[in-house]
Amino acid sequence: MRPRIPDNSLAIVRNLGILAHVDAGKTTVTERMLFLGGATYKRGEVHDGTTVTDFDPLERDRGITIFAAAVSFAWDGHRVNLIDTPGHVDFSDEVERSLRVLDGAIAVFDAVAGVEPQSESVWRLADRYGVPRIAFVNKLDRAGADLDTAVESIRRRLHKAPLVVQLPIGQEGRFTGVVDLVRMRSLVWAGEGCSAGPVPEDLLAEARRRRRLLEESVAELHAGALEEFCVRPSISDGTLAGALRDLTRSGAGLVVLCGSAYRDRGIEPLLDAVVAYLPSPLDVPPVRGEGGAERAADPEAPLAALAFKVNATATGRLTYVRIYSGTMRKGDTVLVTGLDTGAARTERVSRILRVQADRHTEVDLATAGDIVAVVGLKSARLGTTLCAPGAPLVLEPPSTAEPVVSVAVEARRSTDADRLASGLARMAEEDPSLAVRTDAETGQTLLSGMGELHLEVAVDKLRREHVLDVAVGRPQVAHRETVVRGVSGLLYRHVKQDGGAGQFAHVVLDVEPLDGALDGGGFAFASIVVGGRVPREYVRAVEAGCRDALADGPLGGHPVTGLRVTLTDGATHPKDSSDLAFRTAGRLALREALRASAMELLEPVVEVTVTVPDDAAGAVLGDLAARRGRISGSTARAGTVVITAVVPLAEVFGYATRLRSRTQGRGTFTTRPAGYAPAR
Repeated sequence: MRPRIPDNSLAIVRNLGILAHVDAGKTTVTERMLFLGGATYKRGEVHDGTTVTDFDPLERDRGITIFAAAVSFAWDGHRVNLIDTPGHVDFSDEVERSLRVLDGAIAVFDAVAGVEPQSESVWRLADRYGVPRIAFVNKLDRAGADLDTAVESIRRRLHKAPLVVQLPIGQEGRFTGVVDLVRMRSLVWAGEGCSAGPVPEDLLAEARRRRRLLEESVAELHAGALEEFCVRPSISDGTLAGALRDLTRSGAGLVVLCGSAYRDRGIEPLLDAVVAYLPSPLDVPPVRGEGGAERAADPEAPLAALAFKVNATATGRLTYVRIYSGTMRKGDTVLVTGLDTGAARTERVSRILRVQADRHTEVDLATAGDIVAVVGLKSARLGTTLCAPGAPLVLEPPSTAEPVVSVAVEARRSTDADRLASGLARMAEEDPSLAVRTDAETGQTLLSGMGELHLEVAVDKLRREHVLDVAVGRPQVAHRETVVRGVSGLLYRHVKQDGGAGQFAHVVLDVEPLDGALDGGGFAFASIVVGGRVPREYVRAVEAGCRDALADGPLGGHPVTGLRVTLTDGATHPKDSSDLAFRTAGRLALREALRASAMELLEPVVEVTVTVPDDAAGAVLGDLAARRGRISGSTARAGTVVITAVVPLAEVFGYATRLRSRTQGRGTFTTRPAGYAPAR
């Protein structure tokens, strides 16, 4: 009999995500949870293309998660709303949008590789949003798997205090179960189920030693556990479990479990840990909107919900929302705030859908703590807030990374030009990390994204879903220009008289470099004008004009970053001065100042982590040097070498093919953005 998903009482709800490096086993963990929770009747497999969450043909073709998928299931009387997130760096924006609305997360690590580069990236994203986490060390059945080594990499690379609550029974291919160090019992998987029993005699001494180490680690971090630790021989199971829960929710410690999802070992205690340690919506602080307004997780409070994903399908728009407070009913009128226009709009909720990946079940209402899809909202976009019309609120939207790679796309048939524009606009609406623009000089339509794979997936989506035959040009990288040596006292006088009211503005600017240009640090403006020579409203106009001038620099028309502009003096005319005149003066003055400054072209760079057999390390190092890479580290690990280098993004295109040829297909690499560097 399938477990019944309980009613939506806030205390029994868990909203969590699965985070990891690509191929660490996130989707397999999700599939096993769905099966054990009764949401599916058969275990889905990534290699067979039968998973629930990787339902898109693009995901099944590549065998990786590309789009975050939400599912729900029941466990031990609790409702678990889970989002399976991508692991590839090109789709980290999808991870960030999910983390913005989650209360907790499971970080999955490979027992052989430990903490990998994208593991660090998603960990930092979770830190940014203060999401409590537990860890699951997966693939303990693989050759070379070692729990202690993986835990040490967590301690060293994530700077977190790991609290290991399990001891593996058997190693590699002989891994059959775990010892639960909290309750001091064994859990063994044989056949279809899990059986609990006493700790095996040959592991009893080691289990007691590790239990003692766990108690000592917890006592160092938790005052209540320390008090009991000092007066009793050991910490009781109840106190230890309560301390682990407190440390997880505060972020002071990281509970670590282990298993093999593919072999169906370790998932039940992982689900128990989700229920026991990760917070419910009642355990997280009230959501805070602009102006400091707060909304607690209360179904009776005014509605407050955040849109974190939009699917613009041919049959309508699905807006995925996390409801923080209040209750949303079918047919309700909601206020949509946080729109780009600044004005709020009222919309009617046509339908509310409970989401199970690509399947949906219609419900009459959704309350605080729910993650649902809403049909009928025309103006809602990713990051907008849905709230009660009588209690407006604007919640902070998830941030969106700036695209760094571009390709030129065009329809092979001129009759498809309008359909191409419509398809690109729909994709950009669904994924804000995709940007579409028209090059003013060439007239080409440029599609920009976070990496080669990101753009490949977008083009495949155009071809499959929109049935378009498109031609794709070579990727281009997004260069920047910055000031190396500025100018002082640049005087610019804007005078225009062509009948009627004229335009007059006189400004004096200092331009200098601003620290942080290589990290994308942008623009700072200040005014030191005294005596009211330039009124405050005109100072704001000068700043706006300067920002206008940053759109295209003197070296090649690229955006300008990393400069500080100071308005030092100016003059006005009693009749002809205006906001428009000073904005125009600011724009033209800064353009003239940039032409007089020493400028430098910047190009995006990425940190490349290459894992290769030790006999191919020399060839790979030479190839990275030929690609203008700067080697930053090299570590030997069990017959392989992990090389870290900073390489210009333009040199990484096509690197996968080159690496495979130099390592006979045994080398792998990952990248992550590392800012900008001077182009050489």
